[in-house]
Amino acid sequence: MKKLTFVAAAVMGMLSTSAAMAQTTVTLYGLLDAGYNRVSGLRNGTVNTLASGIMEGSRFGLRGAEDLGGGYRAIFTLENRLELDTGSVTNRPNSGLQVPDRVINSTVSGVLASGLPIPAALLSPVANGVVNGVLGGATGLSSQAFGVNLTGNLFDRQAFAGLVTPFGAFTLGRQYTPGYLVSAAFDASQTQSSLAAGQVASLPAAFDIRLSNTLQYGIQAAGITGTFMYGAGEVAGDSKRGRFLGGMLMYKTDAFSVGFGHNEKKNELGQDSLKNNIFGATFNVGPGTLYGQYATIKDQNPSSISTLGAASAAAAVAAGVPAALTPALTAAFQNSYNAAFRQDAKLMHIGYRMTTGPHTIVTAFNRLDDKRAVNADTDSYGVTYTYALSKRTNLNAVLTKFNNKGQGQVAPGGNGFLGGVTSAAGVDSTNIAFGIRHTF
Repeated sequence: MKKLTFVAAAVMGMLSTSAAMAQTTVTLYGLLDAGYNRVSGLRNGTVNTLASGIMEGSRFGLRGAEDLGGGYRAIFTLENRLELDTGSVTNRPNSGLQVPDRVINSTVSGVLASGLPIPAALLSPVANGVVNGVLGGATGLSSQAFGVNLTGNLFDRQAFAGLVTPFGAFTLGRQYTPGYLVSAAFDASQTQSSLAAGQVASLPAAFDIRLSNTLQYGIQAAGITGTFMYGAGEVAGDSKRGRFLGGMLMYKTDAFSVGFGHNEKKNELGQDSLKNNIFGATFNVGPGTLYGQYATIKDQNPSSISTLGAASAAAAVAAGVPAALTPALTAAFQNSYNAAFRQDAKLMHIGYRMTTGPHTIVTAFNRLDDKRAVNADTDSYGVTYTYALSKRTNLNAVLTKFNNKGQGQVAPGGNGFLGGVTSAAGVDSTNIAFGIRHTF
């Protein structure tokens, strides 16, 4: 069976460094991935672009280790993301600042239902679904919500140091979360391309992929891999604000593997926020491997939007609404934003991966089953093909179909970028991509 390479590389490779390694090593490594990307169903029709990160996000990094003797080893990783098409470290989806229709509708209806004297005209979004003015706190909603590494961090992918010991590894810094690693390990696509399971659950994000300010403990022995992670919110006087807890356990044999992961986080106010439980398994079937996973997604108090209510209230007052209503306006807007971004869904994935000679074929079906009243469901299915020109370079082709139902409005992206949203709720989208990937 193919190894769970994503987990090994991201977390536990530090426990299995070759004994032949020199006393101290520093390795420069990276991956460059780019190609043609076509997406249909967007507000401006079908978009044809040169994209970076079709199969995997382009990056370079430094990885180091020092043998301290007695089974102890100091390690570090610094990993940058980059956009091969532009040289930038940040990107936005093809749909730009457009937000889902359900977010606009939920927010507007929630504020109007408050009974406050807010003219409906003040809540109207501008063209193309981009939220301006009062709604969204003077563009805060759309400009902050959708994109990758919008703060432009140099080592956005990973940045950690640690110590490997005879009884496990301790690492601290910016790292992949345990729940996400389980989801990635039991994805036939291994998070690659628009066919990956998480693509249908990307707006808002169903998983915390990486987090800063984390401390992780990991062990690996006799086919068992386990980690526990604590993330500090670093808010003075209240350790609960922004706090993260996660853990995962996987067992692998030559014939099958099973795993479970859990993530839970408090938002910046200390309230229970995004929580995931992920179950996964693989089985050798015929010439390839069958993958399956089931994940729960729950978020009653979304993170990073707690200031939008006050910003919208201030914008409303500036537009002529009586200043005396500021507290009530803040509460009405904030409650509406919270309702718009809450999550309660199940994510299901089944896929098959087969490698023969230089050929790798992956086919998969994904379903996001939204349990909220808005019923924003999305299914995706398709196939990817990889032809290995060498151990380091391969050619890739992707064909993925997204079926949006109810208020579902997700467009396909890639491993290195978000797809954004389609032109309207219920509009489907198809992704066709061809690319080249080189590792060094």
